[in-house]
Amino acid sequence: MTASEEARGSGTGRGGGGGGRRGRHRLGGPVVVTTASVSRQDVPIHVDGIGTVQAYNTVTVRARVEGQLDKVIFKEGQDVKAGDALAQIDPRPYQARLSQAQGMKAKDEAHLANVRLDLERYVKLGEFATQQSVDTQKALVRQLEASLETDQASVDSAALELDYTTIRAPITGRVGVRLVDEGNMVRAAEATGIVVIAQLQPISVAFSLPQQNLTAINDALAKSKVRVTAVDADGKTVLEEGDLAVVDNRIDAQTGTIRLKATFANPNRRLWPGQFVNAQVQLDTRRDGTVIPTTAVQRNDGGTFAYIVGPDDKAELRPIRVGQVAGPTALVESGLEVGEKVVINSQEQLRPGATVIPTEETGGGKLEAPVSVGLGESSRAAPAVPSRSETSDDAAKGDESGNRRGNRR
Repeated sequence: MTASEEARGSGTGRGGGGGGRRGRHRLGGPVVVTTASVSRQDVPIHVDGIGTVQAYNTVTVRARVEGQLDKVIFKEGQDVKAGDALAQIDPRPYQARLSQAQGMKAKDEAHLANVRLDLERYVKLGEFATQQSVDTQKALVRQLEASLETDQASVDSAALELDYTTIRAPITGRVGVRLVDEGNMVRAAEATGIVVIAQLQPISVAFSLPQQNLTAINDALAKSKVRVTAVDADGKTVLEEGDLAVVDNRIDAQTGTIRLKATFANPNRRLWPGQFVNAQVQLDTRRDGTVIPTTAVQRNDGGTFAYIVGPDDKAELRPIRVGQVAGPTALVESGLEVGEKVVINSQEQLRPGATVIPTEETGGGKLEAPVSVGLGESSRAAPAVPSRSETSDDAAKGDESGNRRGNRR
C-alpha cells in the first residue's frame, strides 16, 4: 500500500468515526417538541350514541273509496300542507248515490208533512174522533220522523263518500315517489297506497345508549331540558341541535341498552329520514375543568399519561386520568396542574428525563370548548423543524459520501 493510499485510508477512517460520533449525538441529543399549557374552562359532559333520523310523522296516503284514479294533482317531492288535494277519484258514482239519498229524504219529508196534518185534523175533531185513531196517527208521525233521521244519515254518508273521492293530505310534509298512476283502479283495502308523506319539520332521531347512563339522563331531565346534538357520520359536522323527547320505558335485555328519541326543529332540513348520525346528549357542564389538547394524551400498559416539560427543559412522564375526550380537547380528572406545559407532538422520541427544545403552540389562546365528541378540527400540528441531531446526521452522511468519492479517485 502506497503512502497516498494510506493517507486516503486514514481519511476514510476519520470520516467514519466522525459519523459514528454524530449518530450517538442524535440518539442522546435534545428533541424539538411543541408544548401547550394546561388550562381551565367550562366543559360540557355528554354521552354519545349512534342514531337514525326518523320523520316526525309518516303517513301512507290511501284511497278511502273505490274507483278509477282520474287525476294525480301533486308532484313527486313536493311540499304539501294538511288538507291540500293530492288526487281525484271518479266522483260520478258517488254523486249519483248522494242524489238518490237526497230524493229519498225529500219523499219522506213530504209524507211526514201529510201525516202531521192528519194528526191535527184528528185532534180538532175532539170527541168525534176515537182515542185509538189519534194514538195511531201520533205513532205514524214518530215513525216517519225516525225514517227522516235515517234518510239524513244516508245523505251524510253519501256526501262523505263523495268528498273522499278527492284525496287530501292528512299532514303537512313532503311527498315521496308516486306509487300509482292515473287511470288505475284504487281500493280502500290496498296496502300500497298512493304516496307517502313524511313530516320533516320537526324531525326525530332515535338512538340507544348503555343502560349505565340511564340514571344520569333521568337526573338531567329532572333539572331541565336535555340538549342533544346531531353530528354527521364524519364526527365533525354539527347538523342540528334539539331536545331529548322520549326515554323508552324499558331496557333491552339482550343488548343492555335504553332507547331514546330526540326532536329537532330542522329548519334547513339537514336531517333526512333514514340518515345515520351521531347523537350526543349533554348531561351536565363541568365548571373550570382542567383541559389539555387531545394530542397530548398518550397510552401504555399502565394507562393514560402525558409528557410535561419542567423548568429545566427535561421531559417527565406524568400518569393522568382522563374523564372525557371531545374533539381537540381532553378533560383531565387528575395528574396535571394548571400552567404546566404538556408535549403535544414527537412523544415517540421522548424518554423520561430526556432533554427537549420546547416550542409554544402557535395560535394560542383558550382551547376550543368540546361541544361534542368528534366536533372541531384536530389540534394543529407544529411545523416540522429539523432537530440539531438530524442536522448533524445529515452532515455525517455528507462526509461519508465525500470520502467514498475520494477513494474512487
